[in-house]
Amino acid sequence: MDFKLENGSSSMSAKGCSKIQNTKLNTYDWLAGVPDAESATDYVEVQFKNTRKGYYLNNSHLPLQKGDVVAVEAAPGHDIGTVTLTGKLVLLQMRKNNYRYDQEPKKVYRKARPNDLEKYEEAKAKEHATMIRARQIAASLGLDMKIGDVEYQGDGNKAIFYYIADERVDFRQLIKVLAEAFRVRIEMKQIGARQEAGRIGGIGPCGRELCCSSWMTSFVSVATSAARYQDVSMNPQKLAGQCAKLKCCINYEIDAYVEASKKLPSREVPLETKDHTYFHFKTDILSGMITYSTDKQMPINAVTIPARRVFEIINMNKRGEKPDSLEQNVLPRDKAANSKDVAAQENVSRFDGKGKRRRKKGNQQAQAQQGQQPQGDKPKQQQGDKPKQPQGEKPKQAQGDKPKQQQGDKPKQQQGDKPKQPQENKPKQQQPKPQGESQADKSQQPQSNRQRPNRSRQRPRGKQANDKEAKPDA
Repeated sequence: MDFKLENGSSSMSAKGCSKIQNTKLNTYDWLAGVPDAESATDYVEVQFKNTRKGYYLNNSHLPLQKGDVVAVEAAPGHDIGTVTLTGKLVLLQMRKNNYRYDQEPKKVYRKARPNDLEKYEEAKAKEHATMIRARQIAASLGLDMKIGDVEYQGDGNKAIFYYIADERVDFRQLIKVLAEAFRVRIEMKQIGARQEAGRIGGIGPCGRELCCSSWMTSFVSVATSAARYQDVSMNPQKLAGQCAKLKCCINYEIDAYVEASKKLPSREVPLETKDHTYFHFKTDILSGMITYSTDKQMPINAVTIPARRVFEIINMNKRGEKPDSLEQNVLPRDKAANSKDVAAQENVSRFDGKGKRRRKKGNQQAQAQQGQQPQGDKPKQQQGDKPKQPQGEKPKQAQGDKPKQQQGDKPKQQQGDKPKQPQENKPKQQQPKPQGESQADKSQQPQSNRQRPNRSRQRPRGKQANDKEAKPDA
């Protein structure tokens, strides 16, 4: 039989995805579209609330696809679930979950009707209130247990209570009280902390969905020795997951670390040199770099060398030879490029002075390009916060004997006329007209120091202007 897809392409089929996508324990049907894969078995996988799944027999041969809502057999009554897998892949999942074929299989009744969905929604709406009330009842009975979740059956005739307890709990009296309070059949299921985290769901520190919620079904115990073997920091906040237990992902890479550690030398063998005796301090298993120190507890005179060099020194010590140093015949590394001053990174004033140095260096380069020599006797002109020239329209020659004239906070006395000197005690309106004094100097005095003249005294200004024009002729 020739292999040929319906659409004529070899890409993944859209039937592998569900119409109603449930991220918890979701399985992509990578055999969807393959000939004879859908008709390989009559079993279908049905998922209920959170991570509860079951396998049911479709003996009536209903045309079921992934995402269909069906009514299945339950004890008593029926339950409502979603088809998550069909075809040959169901057999592989049943083998993975150790399905028992010796029991009579439960059947698929029909596709869910509108009446079935209404009853299912009504029962689902009561789950949260039932859980809160059940916790109060358990606390009143003095039971050391935590009810984590409640799940109603599709027809509302049964409720499953999931609880967590460290020790064995006698909940016979609790079942009687719950049955009287809610008028349904009660079933108690004990789960662990990891199962509870999988039912609730969440995002791990890696940024992905929790493994116990997305794909993991069997939970293996995790020991602290696995974290210690991988040289992971023994910080409980980093090692523990959302279930307050050790993260399951610690066991994922332990096999790779075991294989890599077989190629490394023993940690108990010290290294002898002519100057010191070095002891093992730290090992980077994946990179094969080993750090040795002259002290067993503290990194004193710490040296990091590859495993190849360690084997060479061990062989030399066996022959009675001692090398000059551990780093002999090892290419020197640029320590300045790799080392970082942690204290300097936290210093508040680490950015002070960098901008001024760059500006000063830029000014010197600009002067060199213009052919000017940097003036050592005028340090104030090279600062970035003060201009080199006072004003662009009136350039001024630099004078080394008068450095005070180049400061921006004092008036410049070399621009044309005499400096403007305010006279507060002697207003100029009351003084007689000077004959020897230049009228131009008088007119340039600041206006703020003059008294407001009367209208009758503003007329002689014309005479002053005429005299000013007539003086050069004289």
